[in-house]
Amino acid sequence: MSLTDSLAYLTADLPGIGGVIKQRPGDFLVEEQPLYQPRGMGEHVYLLVEKTSITTTDVVRDLARAFRVGRGDIGYAGLKDKHAVVRQHLSVWLPDRDDEMQCIQRLGERPSLRVLWSDRHGNKLRRGHHGGNRFVIRIRGVQPTDVLKAKRIVDRLYAQGVPNFVGDQRFGYRQHNHILGRLLLMGEYQGLLDEMLGRPIEADPNNMRRARDAYDKRDYEEALANWPKHLRFDRQALDALRQGKDARQAVMAIYRTQREFLVSAMQSAMFNSVLDRRLREDGLTQLVPGDLAWKHDSRSVFDVNEETAEKENAPAGRVPSLEVSPSGPLWGINMTRAKEEPGRVEAQILDVFGIRHEQLAGVGDVHAEGARRPMRIALKDPSVEGGSDEHGPYVRLAFEMPRGAFATIALREIMKDAKPNADHPPAPSLPPSVVITAKQPQPQNPADTTPAQ
Repeated sequence: MSLTDSLAYLTADLPGIGGVIKQRPGDFLVEEQPLYQPRGMGEHVYLLVEKTSITTTDVVRDLARAFRVGRGDIGYAGLKDKHAVVRQHLSVWLPDRDDEMQCIQRLGERPSLRVLWSDRHGNKLRRGHHGGNRFVIRIRGVQPTDVLKAKRIVDRLYAQGVPNFVGDQRFGYRQHNHILGRLLLMGEYQGLLDEMLGRPIEADPNNMRRARDAYDKRDYEEALANWPKHLRFDRQALDALRQGKDARQAVMAIYRTQREFLVSAMQSAMFNSVLDRRLREDGLTQLVPGDLAWKHDSRSVFDVNEETAEKENAPAGRVPSLEVSPSGPLWGINMTRAKEEPGRVEAQILDVFGIRHEQLAGVGDVHAEGARRPMRIALKDPSVEGGSDEHGPYVRLAFEMPRGAFATIALREIMKDAKPNADHPPAPSLPPSVVITAKQPQPQNPADTTPAQ
C-alpha cells in the first residue's frame, strides 16, 4: 500500500477515470525547464541529456565514468523519475580539458542515455536550479469518453491549485524511507539497518526474501550474494557489514546524498500528514490567522493575521489568483514556524513521530535543516485530449508544474480509485512499526527558530 493512498482529494466530488500509467517509457515524458541558459564559457560543461528507464543517480555515475571525474563534480537540478523518458540538465566540472567531445562520445555507448546538446558555463548546476517540469502523459486502460471526466478535474485543479503532497516515490519501494530517515536522524544505526535490510515480507521476491533472511541471521555474505544489484545503497551498507564494520560505519558507507534523501523522506511524511489534515478541515483556498503564507513568485513566506487573511482571501486578493498559498512544515532545526492553530497542528506532528525539536539537529553530519513548502501549486498550461493507437485508447495530459512538485499527485486526482474523502480515513502519520520503535518525547516548549529560506 502506498503512503499516499489514504490522503484526501481536492476533487473528491468528481469521479476519477481509473486507468494505468507508465506501461511504456514513452507514455510518461518529462522535460526539465531551465532556470537560465549557459553562457558559452566557464569551467563547467552543461549537458542536456535524455534518459530512459534509469535514475538520475545512474546518470551521475555514468557521467563520472565517462568524464573521469568524481561524483561530487557532477551537478544536477533535481532527481527525476526512473520509469519515464526524461530530458534533464546536468553539469560536469571540467576545467582545462581538451577531450570534452571524446568524453561525450563515451556516454553514447549506453542506449538508455543520449546527449542532446552541450555548452559551457561558469558555475555548477545546483539542486533547485530549474524552472519546473513539463509533463506529457498517456493514461491507458480507459474509455474514450473518459476524457470528459478528466477535463472537469483538470479544470478544477487549474482554478484552485493542486494539493502539493510529496509523491510516494520519495518513500521507496517498501514505502519506509521516512522510517529510515527518522532512525538516521536519531543515530539509531542498528535499527535503521534492521529496517532497511531485514524483516522480509510476503510481497518480496524469492531472492529478496532469502537475502533478508540471511541478513537477519547476520550472514552478510549470503545476503549480499542475493541482494539485487540495482539496490546499490542497500548493498553499500551490506558490503560494509561483510567487511566487519559496525552499524554506524555501515550506515556511513551509504552515499551521503542518499542519507540526506532519507531525512528528506521523513520531513515529507510529516508535511503530507499536516497537509492532509488541512485539506480535510480548512481547505487550501483560504489563509487563516497564524499561517505562514507562501509567495509563489519569490518562494518566500510572510505572517498572516486576521486582517491579512481577510485581504488576501478577498476576490481581489492574491489567494484566488494562486499568487499566494498556505505553507506547511518541512520540519528542521532552523525552520520558520507557523503560529496560533496552524502552529499547534505543525508541532503535533513532531510528537507523533517521537521527535523533540532539538533532536532535529541530528547526529554527526546528519541533520534536518528545515524549510517551508507550499500546500498547493499551480497547474500551468494544461491540456487534455483523447486518442487511440495500436495499444488501445488513452487520455493524453500535458501540463507544467514548478520544481519540487510531483506529477503523480495531479494524476492521483484525475485517476482516483472512485472513493470519496469520507471513505478515506486520515492518512496515517506513521506505520505501526515506527510507533513501536519511537521514543516518547518529553514535554517541552521549544522557542521559535530563525528562518531558513
